[in-house]
Amino acid sequence: MTTVPLLHEEGFSLDRQKAFGGLFVALGLVDIFVFGLLANPGDAVFTFTLTGAAVNVPNLSLAPGPVCEGLGALSVVLGVAYAVFKLSKLPRGVISATAGIAFVMSFLCWADAGLVPLPFVSLMQATMLAAIPLILGALSGCLCERSGVINIAIEGQLLLGAFGAAVIASAFGSLWLGLITGSLAGGLLAALLAVFAIRYMVDQIIVGVVLNVFASGLTGYLYDQALVPYQNRLNSPNTFSPIKIPVLGDIPIIGPILFDSTIFLYITYAMLALVHIGLFKTRWGLRVRAVGEHPTAADTVGIRVLWTRYRNVLLGGLVAGIGGASLTIGSVGSFGKDISSGQGYIALAAMIFGRWTPLGATGAALFFGFTLGLANVLGTIGSPIPSDLLLMIPYAATIVAVTGFVGRGRPPRADGQPYVKA
Repeated sequence: MTTVPLLHEEGFSLDRQKAFGGLFVALGLVDIFVFGLLANPGDAVFTFTLTGAAVNVPNLSLAPGPVCEGLGALSVVLGVAYAVFKLSKLPRGVISATAGIAFVMSFLCWADAGLVPLPFVSLMQATMLAAIPLILGALSGCLCERSGVINIAIEGQLLLGAFGAAVIASAFGSLWLGLITGSLAGGLLAALLAVFAIRYMVDQIIVGVVLNVFASGLTGYLYDQALVPYQNRLNSPNTFSPIKIPVLGDIPIIGPILFDSTIFLYITYAMLALVHIGLFKTRWGLRVRAVGEHPTAADTVGIRVLWTRYRNVLLGGLVAGIGGASLTIGSVGSFGKDISSGQGYIALAAMIFGRWTPLGATGAALFFGFTLGLANVLGTIGSPIPSDLLLMIPYAATIVAVTGFVGRGRPPRADGQPYVKA
């Protein structure tokens, strides 16, 4: 019997292992010769205490040259080890995470060298705020695709959710009514997706793209015709105030990031737990995954395939609508044209990067949220990077992550396949 020299975990081939090792070596060289040697004079200073905090955490000052060169050398060594030795899944993950963190730290040291201190806690708060619509959008994708329906329309669901929340919260003066309306608006677009994809069996990718264009055009038209002339009445909602959890919110560094935010962050925690437990720990989740993997077999044991898909697509739209509401009544306090700015597509990428699992998708969404928050914070400290390039960071990171790190992740077998009952 002929054998093939493969690392069998998740189809990870030897050639792919060498490619990743080479990538980590390249990142290390960038750390050394770009971030280390070309850094501005002066230290990079990171602050960890917000104004008025009960506990003062000392600042961290780093010399960019030695730090970047040391981290770069570590990445080079790890990259060589990654490429040469046959490693199991856990060591590969540890090396990947270490090389990635080393690259980010080197970049931050280079970007902040000689400038005003970089507020680390504020950066992490911006990360969590930016990640909320991404996480909820990715969870929406998990709900839909685990049942066999591709949800490209996350972008449109975020847009309609943001629009509906802003208008209703402004018109009636109720933030909670705006939140509910935003969720229902996302569910409405999801209902259109379900009807076209499930009932009429239209190509799911095409109908998703069409619905995104429809949502963009509709909200843009209504913005010009109604929100601009009636700005004060229809597009000036209040925003949810931060809610600090007693005791937990006072923990240095971690407290302000995880336990002192708006209601949307706590809703995101709840949605993550519900979707993960629901999909992998309940009978309902087992039936959903059966429909997404083998709908014919699921039908033969009495599972209502089409009803399961309708229900999951609608649930996914309601979740994405909450993410859209966070863009307006949870953040900026008004609706603007295409306010989602492609975040629905980033959420879709996060779901794929996370291998169609809620926890994996959340981790990927946090990574993409970090790039969004980083672009905002670097712009405020006078980073030498041009503003246009800063705006490109989240989208460039999405492309690199999906093309370079997704690997051979397998979607549900029946994902995107219409089901016709025999």
